[in-house]
Amino acid sequence: MTAQQPQKIGADLGDVPETALWTLYHRAVEARRPDTVLFDPWAVDLVDRIDYPFAERFGPDGGIIGQIQALRVRCFDREIADFLVRSPRGTVVCLGEGLETQYWRVDNGRAQWLSVDLPEAVALRERLLPAAPRQRLLARSATDPAWMDEVDPAHGVLITAQGLLMYLRPTQVRDLIAACAERFPDATFVFDAVPRWFSRAATRGKLHDRGYTAPPMPWGMDADERWKLATAHPAVAEIRDVLPTGGRGPVGALLPYIARLPVIGAHRPSVVALRFSTRAGRETG
Repeated sequence: MTAQQPQKIGADLGDVPETALWTLYHRAVEARRPDTVLFDPWAVDLVDRIDYPFAERFGPDGGIIGQIQALRVRCFDREIADFLVRSPRGTVVCLGEGLETQYWRVDNGRAQWLSVDLPEAVALRERLLPAAPRQRLLARSATDPAWMDEVDPAHGVLITAQGLLMYLRPTQVRDLIAACAERFPDATFVFDAVPRWFSRAATRGKLHDRGYTAPPMPWGMDADERWKLATAHPAVAEIRDVLPTGGRGPVGALLPYIARLPVIGAHRPSVVALRFSTRAGRETG
């Protein structure tokens, strides 16, 4: 008689929260490889535990999409790890975290973590990834500034938004940056952005594969116009382009090179780090 298999957990999410399953799936595909660029057994476990037709919905991953997603995630891992070296008792705020497993990859055993997401996303996360020590889950929209009341800035703050801002309206993105700059003048805000052509394609419903169509992405930003972020608030003191490193094969060799090409590099997805202070804004890097 074989042991009974644990019952899988269903995931019935709206269009934007469902994107967390897309990123989780491709992260897990990459993590299963023996030569993976991202150690993430938690992602593999989650995909195995969720009752969802990942491959049918999102299509097979031949390795390129998974690696690109992993390298994007590693940009955030690197920024958080650097922050925790400088501020070991600081607070990491993850906006729209979905089913990201960053806590288990980079936590230092001392920091505070706050995950802010929509109620349906938090409910699923609570079933699959209950809050770990020093980690809190808050069911609230990232655009609702009330989440800021839950953050203790005494030991430093780093805010992340992975795969989130592109689903907001441009005014919401600007308002969110301004609110964070106003409330946390010594904090860092790390987020990713899709280029304008990608945003337009998603908004027109042209980003689809098999049974999945990406939801509209109202906000896009070309990599070469990140300097405009300084206009969101006078406290934006530094704007950095966070480039992927440590890739495998042709992807690893080409990504850093593409980022520096005058035309192609200007219209690529990007990860950006903003540093806030009381000084006027400027761009470095």
